[in-house]
Amino acid sequence: MEQLIPRHIRLTTHPGGAGTGAVPLCWAAASAALRGPVVASPAEPRHRTAIGSHSGSYAIYRALAVATGALAAGHRPDLTDTAPVALVGPWPQWSEPGRIVSLDPYGHLVGEVFAEQIRAGIDVRPTIAIATAHIDLPEIRQRIDSGDIIPDGRVVLQSGEVRVTKIAIDPVWHLPGIAARFGVAESLLRRRLFEETGGMFSELVTRPDIELFLPPIGGTSVYLFGDLDRLGRPDTAIACRVHDECNGSDVFGSDICTCRPYLVHGVEICAVTAQRGGVGLVVYNRKEGRALGEVTKFLVYNARKRQAGGDRAETYFRRTECVAGVEDMRFQELMPDVFHWLGIRRIDRSVSMSNIKHEALRGQGIEVVEQVAIPEGLVPLDAQVEIAAKKAAGYFAPSGVPGRAKLRRTKGRSLDA
Repeated sequence: MEQLIPRHIRLTTHPGGAGTGAVPLCWAAASAALRGPVVASPAEPRHRTAIGSHSGSYAIYRALAVATGALAAGHRPDLTDTAPVALVGPWPQWSEPGRIVSLDPYGHLVGEVFAEQIRAGIDVRPTIAIATAHIDLPEIRQRIDSGDIIPDGRVVLQSGEVRVTKIAIDPVWHLPGIAARFGVAESLLRRRLFEETGGMFSELVTRPDIELFLPPIGGTSVYLFGDLDRLGRPDTAIACRVHDECNGSDVFGSDICTCRPYLVHGVEICAVTAQRGGVGLVVYNRKEGRALGEVTKFLVYNARKRQAGGDRAETYFRRTECVAGVEDMRFQELMPDVFHWLGIRRIDRSVSMSNIKHEALRGQGIEVVEQVAIPEGLVPLDAQVEIAAKKAAGYFAPSGVPGRAKLRRTKGRSLDA
């Protein structure tokens, strides 16, 4: 085994140190040919146009597979028959400077638009995949039984299943664009990313010539309802639910929050919109516990329940800040990128009470016509504190804000799963 381990480690910490042959890349160029591919191959450092590694947070598992011999270090994916089942774009937003900074708009088309580079031996890999599926939720079956949803055989089947196009997106950060979006210096952003990850990616501070970063974080899933060809048309009604991951509620049905009920309500509205000739989409972001993580989330649960006076709306945000030091780290400023990628400039029905999400959408030039709050009857008993706290903190509430003092907030940020 020792004979198979290379004696030298190849570092790529300085421009030119990795040799020649780097692929030119110009972010937000007018076409894929002018833009160039995202390359993060560990086997060919000289070709790299991105810092980091593919597969986001799962990259560590791949490294473990290589270390144990389960995966060949030089394996390259066979992309035969992996092309997207439906085409997205290109849209004008793809080449508008500053519009898309957190994903690769050509990430689903690498086998087609970068075929020449792949034939030349450059390891270009998809960062987006598009497939079709049926989803089957017991709550949707209940809506069918109650007559709130009527199967049409096209979107909603008689079996209760719903036809969708599903999309998986891995993050690809354009560091100059990310820095501009948040109004910070790129050098400061790079340094903080380097230091706060324990120096995991030295190229962040030693390779200013590499502008892309594949961060080791969770990505985004998009579930589309209806005909994708209708996206981008001015007359197409768009409904959406932007949902940030809440494993306890979304998967296991925990009743301390409104996450799964709101997610299912979004699915219902998206499906009905598609039945009427529009397009619905659920954007599901991996940002567990407001991107604070599930451990922190459960610690906060304990603190809320055990504090003097029990779980209370007026201390809802404060308990999170006491544990984590901040109320929310999801940074919704990056969320609109997926809408730019899909060519969407207007959302007719947004199934969300979050003021932060809507401010982010409007700030990126996406019109939000109507907000849709969760019906009172869908709010679990144990989640009443959450709803009261959010309404008092400035969340959209058609029925008005509860009769209690406005809650303290930190740096203008609030929360919504």
